[in-house]
Amino acid sequence: MKLVSAIIKPFKLDDVRQALSDIGVSGITVSEVKGFGRQKGHTELYRGAEYVVDFLPKMKLEVAIAADKLDGVIDAITESARTGKIGDGKIFVSDLEQVIRIRTGESGPEAL
Repeated sequence: MKLVSAIIKPFKLDDVRQALSDIGVSGITVSEVKGFGRQKGHTELYRGAEYVVDFLPKMKLEVAIAADKLDGVIDAITESARTGKIGDGKIFVSDLEQVIRIRTGESGPEAL
């Protein structure tokens, strides 16, 4: 089992959710986060004063999947989140040792 975490631009969330749904991913967790990478934030002008926005708004998606679905999930996120501009995001993949469904007590791949 794998945990796929992706940081994407907020306006791409619906596209990514639809792409994951189309390949059979049944659930995702979404969080509003802030951060920066190579783009290092940007400057904005507000009422004549310039200020630096260090942390940019992003969305973090987490998807727990069976290991055999990994390539499809990565492709779906990459294709649907890509704009071709800096700040498109990152995908992180981690191993999941154990998953337990609280309601039924199921564990392992059945709990996904």
